[in-house]
Amino acid sequence: MTETRVRRGRAAARSSRTNPSRAALAQTDGLQIRSARRADLDPIITIDASVTGLEKRKYWLSVFRRYGQGERSGQQFLVALQQGQVVGFVIGEVRDWEFGSPPCGWVFAIDVAPQARLAGVGTALLQAISAGFRRAGVRKLRTLLARDNTLILSFFRSQGLMAGALMSLEIDLDD
Repeated sequence: MTETRVRRGRAAARSSRTNPSRAALAQTDGLQIRSARRADLDPIITIDASVTGLEKRKYWLSVFRRYGQGERSGQQFLVALQQGQVVGFVIGEVRDWEFGSPPCGWVFAIDVAPQARLAGVGTALLQAISAGFRRAGVRKLRTLLARDNTLILSFFRSQGLMAGALMSLEIDLDD
């Protein structure tokens, strides 16, 4: 993905809803969305650790090797920068025919540094990854989240996401 500068104002947000080709727009000055680079991993790890309370360096190195190289079509690992600093990220991919559904875009990670929240960063990231999914030919975006994660649930609902047709099932695996 090429670098995108994000415009400010209601017109930009309205434009992104009515014109999918302008999907990387939000209400934040100086925001840039681009593909993640190896040098972005330290701030990504810091953002994730500030939210989860766990530093998962090996995990993030593995994620970058799989999604940061852009080797497979439909995979995206994007970062948001304000004043040249990484303030958020989103990762997803197009998955084909999982669980009998047509190909769709799956977002499996999105986060914004706490000090950068409520400034349109998450919206811009979601719009940018959605634009990439559209370019890949899919017309549906899905994600999974913990039912009690009210912060991310509120964010996704504010973006228009709602309960989908798939239901998550699980079982504890005893030793």
